[in-house]
Amino acid sequence: MARGETAGPARGVPINLPRMNLTARIDEDIKSAMKAKDAEKLGALRMLKSSLKYAVIEKGAANEAALADADVITVIRKRVKQCQDAIEGFVQGDRPEQAEKERAEVALLESYLPAALSADELAALVRDAIAETGATGKAQMGAVMKAVMAKAAGRVDGKAVNAEVMKQLG
Repeated sequence: MARGETAGPARGVPINLPRMNLTARIDEDIKSAMKAKDAEKLGALRMLKSSLKYAVIEKGAANEAALADADVITVIRKRVKQCQDAIEGFVQGDRPEQAEKERAEVALLESYLPAALSADELAALVRDAIAETGATGKAQMGAVMKAVMAKAAGRVDGKAVNAEVMKQLG
């Protein structure tokens, strides 16, 4: 049997299992957190699930399964941003235990995101976008940002892209 295949139910017939989409993976992780009685993980995943339900309503879809992985990634990034804002507030309010709880949630949420681009990869992507758009100054920054964000496909933060574009166009 080849690597990555599992034996099927009838006489060792190899089958290839499809890769689980993010929504199904989140549902499975909720079930496992319930079984493990991991209250913090369960709470974070339920908040994410709630955010996904709101995204379904906004999109006018039938259920979470109708969301594409790209939509789910967008929702996860939004939740990460909310948690990071909460961390700043808790640090300023001298509540380190709450900040640590939010950091744990960020780490959990980031496990669902695709691998982030390295600084070198981002710089190369920005260089390509500048050449592609023919940008010569900060006036064309919007076009470069749009091109980079489309190619990065959710693997980089907008602030990092903005900083790199400013650096290369400035």
